[in-house]
Amino acid sequence: MIKQYETVFIATPVLSDAQMKEAVAKYTDLIKNNGGEIVYEEDWGLKQLAYPIQHKTSGFYYLIEFKAEPEFVATLETQYHRDERIIRYLTVALDKDAIAYAEHRRQVRAAKAAAPQVEEAPKAEETEADVEPEIAEEA
Repeated sequence: MIKQYETVFIATPVLSDAQMKEAVAKYTDLIKNNGGEIVYEEDWGLKQLAYPIQHKTSGFYYLIEFKAEPEFVATLETQYHRDERIIRYLTVALDKDAIAYAEHRRQVRAAKAAAPQVEEAPKAEETEADVEPEIAEEA
């Protein structure tokens, strides 16, 4: 029975752009070669970690949504564990509500990307004359 999964991994921050693409290609190919189907991929980029992991304070985050047999998840996570470039990973099975939410999230992101970028005019700074002073009533 094929299920839908979402996996996020954090790669070490010392990787070059080419090395990061190579790591992503390794895992997407692994999924495809084991009968899986890639539903969605998203590069979250370099982010600060909440706490140091292996003496690193940042990492490259990458999300992959895919469909595969449940037995495949163990294979994928074994590969993550053996890869010295990956410092953390998490794979979760998506239920029908999570699948619907993920689809909605993708549609919203696609709409934002397609919308023309409009720069906001800088707001004028408020002066003390523009703000009415609050008067405290004394009894």
